[in-house]
Amino acid sequence: MDSRLRGNDGVLAAGDHDAALRFITCGSVDDGKSTLIGRLLVDSKAVLQDQLAGVQRAGETDLALLTDGLTAEREQGITIDVAYRYFATPARKFIIGDAPGHEQYTRNMVTAASSADAAVVLVDATKLAWGNEEVKLLPQTHRHSLLAHLLRVPSIVFAVNKLDAVENPALAFRRISAALVRFALAAGIEPTAIVPVSALKGFNVVEAAPAGWCGYEGPTLLRVLEQLPVTAAEVDESFSFPVQWVEKFSSSSDTSQGRRVFWGRVAAGTVRPGQAVRVMPSGQAATVSQVLDAVRKPRAIGAGHSAGVVLDREVDVSRGDWLLAADAPEAVREISGTVAWLDDEPLVAGRVYWALHGHRWVKAKVRRVVHRLDIQTLAEQDAAQLEPNAIGHVELALQEPLAARPFGRARLPGSLVLVDTASHKTSGALLVR
Repeated sequence: MDSRLRGNDGVLAAGDHDAALRFITCGSVDDGKSTLIGRLLVDSKAVLQDQLAGVQRAGETDLALLTDGLTAEREQGITIDVAYRYFATPARKFIIGDAPGHEQYTRNMVTAASSADAAVVLVDATKLAWGNEEVKLLPQTHRHSLLAHLLRVPSIVFAVNKLDAVENPALAFRRISAALVRFALAAGIEPTAIVPVSALKGFNVVEAAPAGWCGYEGPTLLRVLEQLPVTAAEVDESFSFPVQWVEKFSSSSDTSQGRRVFWGRVAAGTVRPGQAVRVMPSGQAATVSQVLDAVRKPRAIGAGHSAGVVLDREVDVSRGDWLLAADAPEAVREISGTVAWLDDEPLVAGRVYWALHGHRWVKAKVRRVVHRLDIQTLAEQDAAQLEPNAIGHVELALQEPLAARPFGRARLPGSLVLVDTASHKTSGALLVR
C-alpha cells in the first residue's frame, strides 16, 4: 500500500493524496458532454486506433460514440445511462462519468454526482441569447449545478462550449461568463473556473486554443482538472460504520481470534483497537478488539476505506446495523432534509417509502412538504407536492430510528435513498439537514 495514503499517525485514510480524480460532465441536452469526453480521450492519446475506427460515421469521427455505448443511445443520439471512462496523463489519473442531460434521466446524474470529486457543467453558447446584455441560462444548467452543489461535489467547473459556432465568440463568452457568475453567487456556489472550449475542434480541452481566442488566456480544461483536489475523507468526524457483511466463521482465526468479523466501509471518523463503540439499533456496547484492512492486515483505518472490525465480545450485529462511536449522537425517528425527487409520481404528504441508510432499510412516511426550490429564481416556494425532478425540503417520520447526521458534516451518514414500496423504483435522494 502506497505510504502516501497514510496520515502522520499511520492511519489508512482517503483524501487529497489519492491519485485518481473522479469527475462528471453534466448540463443540458446536446451541450456536447459526450463529445467533450471523446475529445479528452482522443487528444490525451487514451484511445486505440481500432476504437477510433469503430466510431466513424460517413467518414467522420463521431467522438460522442466513445461514451454512448447503449444501442438506444446510438440510435437516438442522446446519453441515457452514466458511462464511465478511464484515462491518464503524466500528471494524473482520471475516472470520468458522462451524465445524461435529459431531465427525465436526472436520477442517473444524481447517482454519478454522489461519488464525484468534480463536476464539469457544459453550457452550449449556441442555445443562449448572448446578444442580450444579461443572458438567461437554461434550466438544466441551473438544475445540474444545484444538484452537484447540494451533493457536496467539491469543485464545479463551467465549460462554455461551441463558441467556434457563434459570430462573436469573445462577446458571447464574456456575457455567458457574467451570467454564470451571477447564478453561482445567488446559489452559494464558488465555481473553480469558467473555461471557453470547442469540444468539436479541440480548443482549450487538451490543447490550447489559437492565441487570443475568446479573449481567454487561462489554462485548458485538462490543466484545470489536473490541479483539482479529490474529496477529503471525513476522518475528523465521529466514527460511523455501516455493516455490509458479517463473516460468521473466519478462515483466519489468527487475526480475528475466532470471532465474527464485521465488514464494510468506514463512513466517517477512524476505527482502531481499544475504541469503545455502540451498536445501532440495539444500543449494545462493546470495544474494538482488532481492525483488519482489505488484505487482513491489522491497522487503524479512516473514512473512505473498507475495514473488518472484530469486537471484544459476541454481540447481536447483522447486515444493516451501524457501529458508532460510544459518544455518537442518539439515533432519530424524525428527519428534515433536502430531496431531489426522481420518481415519475409526485411526492405528496402521507406517502410511505422505504428509506435506505447505509445498508439499513426502514419505512419512512412523508409528514410534510415544506417548500420547493424554484430552479430559475432559486426562491423557496410553498408547495403541497414535489413534481418529478424537483428539488425541495421535506420532513419524514421513520418507523425505526436511524443514526443520521447532517449531510454537511458527513456524506454517507447524512444521505438516504427513498424507494417506492410497490414498484421498488428509486424515488428520491434525501440529504439530511
